[in-house]
Amino acid sequence: MAAALLFLLIFLLINYSPAAQSEGSNEFIYNGFNGSALSLFGASEVVGNGALMLTNLTSDDIGRAFYPEPMQMFQDSNSSKRPFNFSTYFVFSMIPPANAKGGYGIAFVVSPSTDFPGAKGEHYLGVFNSSDTAEEPDRSILAVEFDTVNRENENYDRTGNHVGINLNNITSLATRAAAYFIDEFRDEDFQMEEEPGVQAWIEYDGGKQVLSVTIAKMNMSKPLRPILSHQIPSSYFKKSMYMGFSASTGRKSSYHYILGWSLRMNGTAQQLNTSQLPAVKRVDSTAPPPPSPSSSYSPRVVGLIVSLTVVVIALGIWLFVVVWRRRMFGHEVLEDWEVDCPHRCRYKDLHMATKGFRDSEMIGAGGFGSVYKGVMPATGSLVAVKKIASNSIQGMREFVAEVESLGRLRHKHLVNLQGWCKRKNELLLVYDYVPNGSLDSLLYNHRSNLILTWETRLSILKGVAVGLLYLHEEWEKVVIHRDIKSNNVLIDADMNPRLGDFGLARLHDHDKASYTTNFVGTIGYIAPETARNGKASASADVFSYGVLMLEVACGRRPLDPDVPGSLMLVEWVIQCQQMGRILDAVDPRLSLDNDGVAEEMEFVLKLGLICSHQRAEARPSMRQVVRYLNRDGQLPGVEDYGESVSSHSADRFVMSRFLEGISSSTGQSVESESLARGSYGSLSHGGISTTSMRNGR
Repeated sequence: MAAALLFLLIFLLINYSPAAQSEGSNEFIYNGFNGSALSLFGASEVVGNGALMLTNLTSDDIGRAFYPEPMQMFQDSNSSKRPFNFSTYFVFSMIPPANAKGGYGIAFVVSPSTDFPGAKGEHYLGVFNSSDTAEEPDRSILAVEFDTVNRENENYDRTGNHVGINLNNITSLATRAAAYFIDEFRDEDFQMEEEPGVQAWIEYDGGKQVLSVTIAKMNMSKPLRPILSHQIPSSYFKKSMYMGFSASTGRKSSYHYILGWSLRMNGTAQQLNTSQLPAVKRVDSTAPPPPSPSSSYSPRVVGLIVSLTVVVIALGIWLFVVVWRRRMFGHEVLEDWEVDCPHRCRYKDLHMATKGFRDSEMIGAGGFGSVYKGVMPATGSLVAVKKIASNSIQGMREFVAEVESLGRLRHKHLVNLQGWCKRKNELLLVYDYVPNGSLDSLLYNHRSNLILTWETRLSILKGVAVGLLYLHEEWEKVVIHRDIKSNNVLIDADMNPRLGDFGLARLHDHDKASYTTNFVGTIGYIAPETARNGKASASADVFSYGVLMLEVACGRRPLDPDVPGSLMLVEWVIQCQQMGRILDAVDPRLSLDNDGVAEEMEFVLKLGLICSHQRAEARPSMRQVVRYLNRDGQLPGVEDYGESVSSHSADRFVMSRFLEGISSSTGQSVESESLARGSYGSLSHGGISTTSMRNGR
C-alpha cells in the first residue's frame, strides 16, 4: 500500500507541475500550461494537451495571456536606477485553415498593465489601435510581433511573413522577413505558418539597452546571431512590467498557440524540453460532408455504385495527370538553333529544383520576372533560377545566342551562368547561387547590422577589378559589361566578389571596335561620353568601376535624387580633394586609427577619381588599375580636376533631358529592375536603369 501511494505521489509530481518558479517571480519555465496560473483574456484558453491557445479560427477575435505578477525592471543602487537584463524563450505555432492563408499573428508584450483599452484585432494584434503613436512614453508598451499578413504599404516581405519590434504603436521600429542565420553571414528565410513549431529568443541587454530577437525552426539549436536588433532606451520601461502574449484574427484567421515558455530576469532563460512540449495538429480538412440522403437501393447495390464511381474518378484523375505532365515536361520542342547549344537544362529539373517555382523559394522579383533559389535534383547543387517574363524578352533567338557565348565565361570573380531553358515564350536562366547577396545590400545595411571592414571592402574592389580585366583583355573576346554597380556585385560565402548581370553586356573581337550605340546603364554610373552619344567601350566600364570605388570607400550612393541640387558622389569627392581634405569623404563608420588605413583610403579615393575622369582618354585600362591596386606603379596626378565639377553637372543635365525625351515619346518609364538578396541582375535590353534613383542612389 505504501509503495502504491509513493508511486502515485511521484506520478502526480511529474505530470502535474508544468511550471517551475524561483523566489520573487524573477524566473519561471512552462513545458506546457496545464495547471498554470496565467491570467487569460478574451479567446485564450489552455486546451486539453496543455497547449496555450490564444485564438481559434473565429474571425475578428483577440486572445491574451500574461504572467500574473509583474517583473521588476530596475535595481536601485546609490539612488540611481539601473535596468535589469531579461531573457525569454518560447515556442509558438500558427496553424491556418486548410488550403488558405491565415492571420494575423502573435506578439510578445511587455506592458505596465494587462488592460489595453481600445485595442483592435487584425494587424493591431490585440495590443494597439489606429490612433496610437510612438510619442506616448507614459504607455511604455513594447511588442515583438510575429506577423503573417502585410499591412498597407509594407513591402519588406510580400507574403507578410515577418518579425518586427514595436513601441507604443503598430509601426515597427525594426523589421525583416522571418529567417534564421545558418552561420556568421548566411541566413535562411522560412514560412512560420508552415512549421509545426517556431522557437523564439528575445533578450534585452540593460547595459547596452539593445533588444535582440532570434528565431529558428523546431528542434534546431539557437542560431549564432539574432535576426533583428534595435536600441530600446531603458527610460521606456516602468519600474514593474507585465509580460505575456497577444494574438488576433480578422478577415483571415489562424489557430495561434504557445507551446512552452521560460523567462529569467538578469540571466539566460532556461531551455525548454521541445520533445515534451504539447503537439498541435495541422488543419487537414474543412467541415464534415453532409449526411447522404435515404435510398431505396440495397446496401450491396449502393456499395457497387460507389466502388465503380471511385474507380472511374481515379482513372480520370490519372489520365489528367499523365496528359498534364506530358504537356508540362515531356515534349519540349527544340528549334534549330537550340539543338547544339550546351548548358541547356530540362524544364522538369528546374521545376523540381524550385519546388514548382513556389513562392517560398522566391528570392527576388522585378519587371523582368522572378528569381528562385533551387537545388538541382541530379547534383544537389544550389542554383538561382531566373524566370523571365515573356513580355520582357526582345529578340529571343538573338538573345539566347548571345547568352550561349557569355555562358562560356568562367572566372572566380564572375557569377557563372550554368545554363538556360526555353519553354514556349519563357526563358529561364540558371546561375550559381551566391549566398550573401549583393554588395549594395551589405554596404547599406539592408539585411543585417554587419558593417563591412575596410580590409573587406578593399579586397572586394580588387576582386571586381580582376574580374573586369578578364572581361576586357583575357577572354577570347572583349566583353563590355555596361552596368557595373554595387547591386550587380554579389558576395559569396567567403566574402569574395562575383560580378553578375550580363544582360546588357556586348561582345566584340579584340582587333575590332564596339559598334554598340544603345543608351543603357544605371544613372550615376554612366560615363559622360555614353550619356552624350550612347557609345559603349571598355573605358566606360572603367568609369563605372571608378564610381563603384568611391561608393565603397565613402559608403554613399552615386546620386541622391531625394535631395534637390545635391552633388553627385564624384563631384563631392572632387571638392574634398581640391580643399586638401579628401579623407573627409571616407565612410564615417570606418576607423582611420589602424596603421596604414588612412593612406590606403586616400589611395583608393584618388584612384577612383582617376578612373571616373570626365575625359575617356585620361582613364587607365583595367590592367593598369589592377597594377595600381597591387601597388605596382605610381598613380598619375589628378590636378586637372578643376573644371570637372561643372562638367559633371552639365552631363547630369543632359542625362535628365534625355530621360524626359524618352518618357514623353514612349509614354513609359525607362527602367530595369534589380534584386536584393542574391541579386542576379536586370537582363533589360536597351533600357536605362532608374532603380538606383528610386532607392536614393
